[in-house]
Amino acid sequence: MRILITNDDGIGAFGIKSLVEALNGMGELYVVAPERERSAVGHAITMHKPLRANRVSHFGPGVKAWAVNGTPSDCVKLGVEALLEKEPDVVFSGINRGPNLGTDVLYSGTVSAAIEGAILGIPSAALSLASFEADDYSVACDFAAALADNIFSKGLEKDTLLNVNVPALKRSEIKGVSVTSLGTRRYRNSFEARKDPRGQEYFWMSGEAVDEYNNDDCDLNLITQGYITVTPIHFDLTKFDMISRIKEWEFHI
Repeated sequence: MRILITNDDGIGAFGIKSLVEALNGMGELYVVAPERERSAVGHAITMHKPLRANRVSHFGPGVKAWAVNGTPSDCVKLGVEALLEKEPDVVFSGINRGPNLGTDVLYSGTVSAAIEGAILGIPSAALSLASFEADDYSVACDFAAALADNIFSKGLEKDTLLNVNVPALKRSEIKGVSVTSLGTRRYRNSFEARKDPRGQEYFWMSGEAVDEYNNDDCDLNLITQGYITVTPIHFDLTKFDMISRIKEWEFHI
């Protein structure tokens, strides 16, 4: 079994190192990850400048690894279509430092890398530890290994990926695993205007999340209750129940 691993925190991040260790022994491991942090870049890809992939030895002699000067989605595309001799059987993205919940998946480089894997026809999963401060990735790592076993044995539907968030709790405090839907996370942003040393204006964004629990069982709610959340995602964004309504509109060309 060939496993391609990437992330958006960068190839030196503790989360990806932990994930490689968790999956070691489950198959051939390949790491293609950004050379630096590329959080919140969404599904951006590099088209107008060179992509460079440098071999690294971060993960020991048994793991082939490359650091790429591109985005997480670049890493998956480059890994699958250029660097690996054979297509991987699964793509894992993570383990991210911080949650990827609700509509934040649209901003997430971690989730977008898994989406790219699914676009390429490969079963894929994104994994996140729902804390920016926690350093104990053991529960998330054990869950990643169990998830890999399930994907290998049961498979995933075409064009589908799994988005996993693990609460930063002790193992004994985890209430269980919930397969659930995405909530809605919006932001109330503010932009502080500043001046650079040359007197040119620039803006610095800050803000706070405003969560909408679409239902009591959405990921945003369940993660706060101590559940590991698993959300199947597909990338067909069509709102099918609107098609017939829009067909009734009058368009003048």
